[in-house]
Amino acid sequence: MDSKSAVDILEASSGVHFSGFHLDGIELRNTEVEQPTTSETGSVQKQPFIIGVSGGAASGKTTVCDMIIEQLRDQRVVLVNQDSFYHNLNEEELTRVHEYNFDHPDAFDTEQLLCVIEKLKHDQAVDIPKYDFKSYKNDVLRTRRVNPSDVIILEGILLFHDTRVRELMKMKIFVDTDADVRLARRIRRDTVEKGRDIRTVLDQYSKFVKPAFDDFILPTKKYADIIIPRGGDNHVAIDLIVQHIRTKLGQHDLCKIYPNLYVIQSTFQIRGMHTLIRDAKTTKHDFVFYADRLIRLVVEHGLGHLPFTEKQVITPTESVYTGVDFCKRLCGVSVIRSGESMENALRACCKGIKIGKILIHREGDNGQQLIYEKLPNDISDRHVLLLDPILGTGNSAVQAISLLIRKGVPESNIIFLNLISAPQGVHVVCKSFPKIKIVTSEIEIGLNEDFRVIPGMGEFGDRYFGTDDDDDQLLVVSV
Repeated sequence: MDSKSAVDILEASSGVHFSGFHLDGIELRNTEVEQPTTSETGSVQKQPFIIGVSGGAASGKTTVCDMIIEQLRDQRVVLVNQDSFYHNLNEEELTRVHEYNFDHPDAFDTEQLLCVIEKLKHDQAVDIPKYDFKSYKNDVLRTRRVNPSDVIILEGILLFHDTRVRELMKMKIFVDTDADVRLARRIRRDTVEKGRDIRTVLDQYSKFVKPAFDDFILPTKKYADIIIPRGGDNHVAIDLIVQHIRTKLGQHDLCKIYPNLYVIQSTFQIRGMHTLIRDAKTTKHDFVFYADRLIRLVVEHGLGHLPFTEKQVITPTESVYTGVDFCKRLCGVSVIRSGESMENALRACCKGIKIGKILIHREGDNGQQLIYEKLPNDISDRHVLLLDPILGTGNSAVQAISLLIRKGVPESNIIFLNLISAPQGVHVVCKSFPKIKIVTSEIEIGLNEDFRVIPGMGEFGDRYFGTDDDDDQLLVVSV
């Protein structure tokens, strides 16, 4: 392939550019990663919010779970008890049942528990056994049918002991209750509900329960995200937990997978603007007007993820106001040409900001590409806002981010701003660069057979700048 000047590349760029073009045969860093949460059609499989509630026996775990379920009554919530997964005792163990340690990790069939959780995660109904503490079997009582739900609460004394189970949880709660209170509750529960005499209960407590708590349960407290003192009596803690769960449920499923993905909260105003710019009949004037409004919101949200320092100022009333100082070392980088539509919003928010350019151009159908760049000389010392309104396959985004990293920009200093994102592109970028942040206004359904974002908004650059596929005019770019 003959080398071409930057001017030649810019002239060639007057054709269609969109961030989701498909690069056949191009080797990209970590883009060939299995994506189990995306279906063949490109839609993201809904992932349940899994909560683990652990703590000592009779600490109030079930009460905490019941209170959470009660407050989330408008959501689909299921409770899965670790007690349902005790091993069946064999004949020899039944003859020495009072010597069997039910508080030891080996007492549980963790493989079966993992199998149940995986099925629920993949939208499959499951039959959960109910352990009979009189016969010490899990096949005596009728199983409980559990359907896939928005929230899965796992409850048990040793839920945090197995790493594989812990990694499935989005929130880990440890119920911390005084040992004397737990013992009193255990005596009352085992004598009334399980028909045991008090001497047997106390013998079991001193021989198995307390040592197991010290050896296996208490050490897992360090894995908890939240520790609730006093269990179900702590209403403030329960309210805060429920509020956090509601916030997470309101997020797009991809945000639960990738903590570095941020989707601005949707409002009727935002939905209305999306409706207008997605409408094929919208005029260029209206498209630009409402696109600019949305871009400004995305830029403002992205700026909110920059580091800041505390700063005190004196107000006109001679009072002290404690606020923050904006990040000074900042620049924008637009992906030509669609990304240039976002520059005005960035300049309106950041006075005098430097803006660089990157052009990624596909040469014919062989997937070869030319990259033109004009970036600030000190870009490695700055935080970078990468601008491209559409994230499609993610291939061009990976190329742009890779270029920034080669220029010395730390991955964690890059914030990628776009209006809409396809799940495939999110997977590719987040898996390739887990330390960058992506800020977008909506997640799309996916890509069609031509690798175009759907429902999408068409060729953004053509609609914004008033060009189409047949235009032969030169795209003039100032760098």
